[in-house]
Amino acid sequence: MELYDVYFYEAFAEEEQELKHFIRRDFKAGFTWKTIQEAGDKIPPSKIISIRTQSDIPFNWSGKLDAIVSRSTGFNHILEYWQNCGKEIPSGYLPLYCHRSVAEQAMLLWMSLLRKLSVQVRQFQSFNRDGLTGLETKGRTLLVVGVGNIGYEVFKIGKGLEMNVLGVDIVERYKDVHYVSIEKGMKEAGIIVCAMNLTEINKGYFNKNLFYNVKKNVIFINVSRGELSPASDLLELINNKTIAGVALDVYNYENVLAVALRENVKVDNPEVNAVLELAKKDNVILTPHNAFNTSEAVMRKSEQTVQQINSFLDKGEFIWPVINE
Repeated sequence: MELYDVYFYEAFAEEEQELKHFIRRDFKAGFTWKTIQEAGDKIPPSKIISIRTQSDIPFNWSGKLDAIVSRSTGFNHILEYWQNCGKEIPSGYLPLYCHRSVAEQAMLLWMSLLRKLSVQVRQFQSFNRDGLTGLETKGRTLLVVGVGNIGYEVFKIGKGLEMNVLGVDIVERYKDVHYVSIEKGMKEAGIIVCAMNLTEINKGYFNKNLFYNVKKNVIFINVSRGELSPASDLLELINNKTIAGVALDVYNYENVLAVALRENVKVDNPEVNAVLELAKKDNVILTPHNAFNTSEAVMRKSEQTVQQINSFLDKGEFIWPVINE
């Protein structure tokens, strides 16, 4: 296999174009849209690899890699790899590139659910307006769970739409946010947006029990990490009409789901199959982990990825390192 100075997995066309714009001319870079498992590489094509969140790095690569650059705002998948392979490989991530784009996607999703957009589009064929009456955002209560970089942008958008915005976070960073307990927020919210970081402690946080006392017609949006909201629980909540709508951009077992959909194969995974059942419903919107994907964010992402690589090569350290705390 031909070796590169750096090799980029999961690089879609626009991202590859932007990365090539920023990368050094003397640098030999390789690219593929595939995950590592889809590419089928037995050995790493470079001492430095860059991934997103869907690649499964083989355990036996741990002694062959100098560094990993994850083009993502989260890094739980890197920590899990360190734990599984028993070695902390120097790794970096990108905490700042997409907070506005992800927040705007959250707004797009809740607005689409409130206005039954997918059904509107389908019923254009008959110009039928029956069953299309939606809801306005003004005065509705928006609960933002996880008020970090992304969550605060969601908060500001909600305030701009004249919504009553509440926040839940263990660290109250922003003075203009009205923070409440998760119990109080879940009872009062009409729209719930998950923007939490994923940790070992909060996996499955948005399980069916958390929705026990929610208001009628509440909708749930997750633009953070799929492990926070088990799809099987969301399917049950939709089926029994505890919640009126769900929109997801991230998924539990996303690496399995993505490959199964791209290769059109069935898998024996209850969470993946629950997502596929959710996809059949009019009050569910699913997008392919694409909330980050604006021209502006892809440019920032590519520039910051190259900055990370250059910093590691020049100084032996990342600007934004993954730290196991």
